[in-house]
Amino acid sequence: MNSRKPVLMDKIVIITGANSGIGKAAALKFASEGYHVVMACRNMLISTAAQTEIQDVSKNCNVDLMELDVSSFDSIRAFCSSFTNKYPRLDILIHNAAYLNHGEKEYKLSADHIELSFATNTFGPFLLSRLLADHLAKSEDPRILHACTTNIKHFFDPKRKIDYDNLRGEFRGLRPYSVYKMYGDSKMGLLMLSFKLAEAFKSRGIKVNALQINRVKLSNETIRKMSPFWRVLAWAQNITNPLPAGMADNYFHICTSDEYKDVTGQLFNQHREMIRPAVHDKGFAQLKNILGSSYYPRFAAAPHNIEQIWALSTKLTED
Repeated sequence: MNSRKPVLMDKIVIITGANSGIGKAAALKFASEGYHVVMACRNMLISTAAQTEIQDVSKNCNVDLMELDVSSFDSIRAFCSSFTNKYPRLDILIHNAAYLNHGEKEYKLSADHIELSFATNTFGPFLLSRLLADHLAKSEDPRILHACTTNIKHFFDPKRKIDYDNLRGEFRGLRPYSVYKMYGDSKMGLLMLSFKLAEAFKSRGIKVNALQINRVKLSNETIRKMSPFWRVLAWAQNITNPLPAGMADNYFHICTSDEYKDVTGQLFNQHREMIRPAVHDKGFAQLKNILGSSYYPRFAAAPHNIEQIWALSTKLTED
């Protein structure tokens, strides 16, 4: 007797960075619910073991593994070509993969000569979504979800800005470099692109939203990549951090529930509540915004800022 669950072959989901952490938990969740899961991952050695584990636990053999380095435009184009040749449509695209190497002090460029955080967290997802838009449009209920971060709260500081003039290494070695700041800046860029993509894809029925990720237990693979100081800190925080499964449930609910079937261009918090742009960002209001989860910085909603990151993303990803 076959104990494997029936697979919803008309429901196909791509999850980037699905070999560990929230991405792996999300892949398991979707597979357990009968979806056809495509794990889009860079490290195939780790990913193969994760794929086998997810198939065994979910009793779903339709968990595919395809190579993708989100920081590389060539890799993205090759992945999209392979995917569209293999699959008739795409129902859900989850941009989960991200680059953040705590304690990293060296400015790094991607294969396309773009600062690695922005290449992975901003421009790569932008290109991936645009190349898969036609396949998403073939779905009856296409949805895109961007994994954002509470790090964008630093933009409640009105002096915070994105250093667009140093994304190609223009001041490499001349300016202080913080991978943590670049991570927050690149995720702010991704959030603004979420709003713009939602607008651009609305006529095609593709919904685009973002989820603000708060504290979560980090995988051993992620912690091993950190510098010694951050590694110890991460182990200590992991004692109280919630498991990735909770955030994976948020991925699933936002991307499949009828509750959000017609919702697009929104940022959700960890409680699946829609977050609004802050009205006030000074004094007590600023502190309340930083500590709370009801508002995001006005920086993200400013049309000028949105158009700036859109224009740059378009220029950098052109053939």
